[in-house]
Amino acid sequence: MPTLEFLRQFRLAQYAIFDLTVAFLGIYLLSPLLSKLFLKFGISIPKTNWLFLTVPIGILAHLLVGTITPMTANFLDPSGHYILKIIILISLFFGIKGIKIVKKKKGN
Repeated sequence: MPTLEFLRQFRLAQYAIFDLTVAFLGIYLLSPLLSKLFLKFGISIPKTNWLFLTVPIGILAHLLVGTITPMTANFLDPSGHYILKIIILISLFFGIKGIKIVKKKKGN
């Protein structure tokens, strides 16, 4: 059994713990760079907000590339998985909550 398949066999409900861990770790490591990048465009996103936005961004990214994962399919399912939908919407709310538009200073 290849290593990746072995790591993905451990699940919480039907979601691979490895995939979720890698996603959150990746955002945690990239959040300082992402915050600086968005600050250049006049958008202040605190580093902790990126963690809340991890799963919503993941679902959006999977939709854009056309890869339907179990979580994406469950989120789009109109007839169930309400707890998942509530968790993702709450996560999206707290992720967006601290975002501010900053005005660039004139001069200097």
